[in-house]
Amino acid sequence: MKSITTIATIFALLLTCIYATKEATKKKKSKLYVPQIDCDIKAAKIINPEFIAKCPSGCQDVKYRVYGTDIYASFSSICGAAIHSGIVDKSGGKILVQKVAGQSGYKGSFSNGIRSLSLPRWRESFIVSEGKPKKGVQYPSTLEYSSSSNTPVKGGSQRKEYRTTAVPLQTTQGAFTTAKAAIRTIELVSTTPKPATIPTTVTTTITIQATTGVATKPPVAIHKVRDIGSSNVHPAYSSVAAVASRQVQAVQGRTQNQAFRGSSSHASNRNIARPNTGLQRQEPIVSFRKPSTSPANLAIETDSWKLGSSLFDTGFSSKEDVVPKPLEPVSQGNPNCKVDLSFLIDGSWSIGKRRFQIQKQFLKNVAQALDVGPAGPLMGIIQYGDDPSTEFNLKTYTNSKDLQNAIEKILQKGGLSNVGRALSFVNKNFFEDANGNRGSAPNVAIVMVDGWPTDKVEEASRLARESGINIFFVTIEGPDENEKQNVIETNFVDKAVCRTNGYYSINVPSWFSLHKVVQQLVKRVCDSDRLACSKTCLNAADIGFVIDGSSSVGTGNFRTLLQFVANISKEFEISDTDTRIGAVQYTYEQRLEFAFDKHRTKQDVLNAIKRINYWSGGTSTGAAINYAFEQLFSKSKPNKRKIMILITDGRSYDDVRGPAAAAHQNGVIAYSVGIAWAAQDELEAIATDPDKEHSFFVDEFDSLYRFVPRIIQNICTEFNSQPRN
Repeated sequence: MKSITTIATIFALLLTCIYATKEATKKKKSKLYVPQIDCDIKAAKIINPEFIAKCPSGCQDVKYRVYGTDIYASFSSICGAAIHSGIVDKSGGKILVQKVAGQSGYKGSFSNGIRSLSLPRWRESFIVSEGKPKKGVQYPSTLEYSSSSNTPVKGGSQRKEYRTTAVPLQTTQGAFTTAKAAIRTIELVSTTPKPATIPTTVTTTITIQATTGVATKPPVAIHKVRDIGSSNVHPAYSSVAAVASRQVQAVQGRTQNQAFRGSSSHASNRNIARPNTGLQRQEPIVSFRKPSTSPANLAIETDSWKLGSSLFDTGFSSKEDVVPKPLEPVSQGNPNCKVDLSFLIDGSWSIGKRRFQIQKQFLKNVAQALDVGPAGPLMGIIQYGDDPSTEFNLKTYTNSKDLQNAIEKILQKGGLSNVGRALSFVNKNFFEDANGNRGSAPNVAIVMVDGWPTDKVEEASRLARESGINIFFVTIEGPDENEKQNVIETNFVDKAVCRTNGYYSINVPSWFSLHKVVQQLVKRVCDSDRLACSKTCLNAADIGFVIDGSSSVGTGNFRTLLQFVANISKEFEISDTDTRIGAVQYTYEQRLEFAFDKHRTKQDVLNAIKRINYWSGGTSTGAAINYAFEQLFSKSKPNKRKIMILITDGRSYDDVRGPAAAAHQNGVIAYSVGIAWAAQDELEAIATDPDKEHSFFVDEFDSLYRFVPRIIQNICTEFNSQPRN
């Protein structure tokens, strides 16, 4: 007896432990459970004022519209807003959503690859933050969704929902077929049947506006009830479905009359006529019944609503129908990122098929984040292996979507990793006007390298940089200590990139981490002020000509001198943001012919040079240098190289050394050009060291043209020899 009691006690304790463990597990699970929402779910659809939810991946698509910045209108896609605000990326994740008051205006912006739209005002807003629960706050594990019928409609109309209740129905023994009911706002809900019986109640719910008799969102017609997997459908199901079908048709008929004939007292809130099927009269209820997932529900084939087929089909719930649906914006590209971009992708055999696919996905992510368009960035792709080839150029695709589709179709070509050859190809062929190069946009080349190149890159990179191409390197899975002996050119990245300060190179330890650097790369590429290699010797200077107009020059020689000035000027890229030209003429006195900010095109500058009138007089070169510094170079832009080119045919009446030294100390690079009777010692004093590279002399004015290429070459050599760190 004792043993029985002991066994019973142990058994009871065991059951208690099992029960407690189960309860603890349930609590733990419920505590950790975060409901997932779809990409198209809008904040207005969820009743909860504050909740944590999980967004799936892929919610960056433009079809999931977002309205506002930081604070979003409630009919924005929740997950789209989360990506726009930077809380999650396109792979999704947990977010905290808080409903807030409506705003008087919502400003659109482009952020994290999503273009949000502007909106004048909306009655409800929300904000998103990191999906961490606040201390002491309990968040729902199941979200409560609103239906379109729950929304008050303009005019103060009220809603009523009608439930039609069936009396118990008897049935004979036998099998019957299970099915599902799926109608938009008309629903057939049943209890789970017991064996050999059918549900004892079947409810039909219809939502109708009380003042008009019009359904807030029109139900679809029930065409037929079909059997799934068996012909043994109980007659009672067919009877109930028929009643529901007639009720739907009745509501649709009234809805159409209301829509096309205007309001009528005959379309008032009266009960639908009930057929003699044992069904009782409708009774107003206040709850909205969710479609049942019971296997005993009927499967009903419905018509899908086609765009434009009904004036009720707006794409929003009735809450949102108050405001017309905005037109899909046609993006012209991100104007804050106007660059001409070439991606050099690694198509070598060493990368393999899987990593090549990862590389393509990375390119698609970059294309999305850039927001490609004619007013923003343009992007082309070159694939390299043994030899480079253009997949598509800058003008082939002018929006991110088409570009992404094209990237997906790129096939791996194989071969070695000849990066140097690819950079030469880019420099000579890619950034041409015929390929969509705009001239006004910085040229950027991003080189993707798996491991290391199989040829040398230094010389090809130098030539590309001197052409104004900003070279970035993204290296993935670089050589380890044992593999470095196989690298043809050590420190190849520093030898190739625009600057060696780390800004132009990103090293990724694994291909599977590549997606993490998308935003970092896009931010750097779009910061045009930091694209140092766009600043070439031909587009990054303020050049001031100081022209001798003394009597010894003469009218004919003065025109020759002006032609020399024009020949130098037309070699440069002239605009307000590129190289600027100014001119001073001097005798005993000085005259500002035109300042740096006077003419903004090359043709305007050349025309202004032609219009300079010969002055005649003495030769005070020292005073002219001081005047040029005060009127021209003191007003030069900080990021411009200050270059003075002084042209004289004789010795100065005043001292040139003091003014020249002061100009040098203030960053002016001085070139001196002497003709005929010019004094060599003064020319050397005026010129920046070393004299032989900055001072020139000819016997005759007609020989001036010979110095044009030498002066241009010296200016560029000096510019390109600057430190790259």
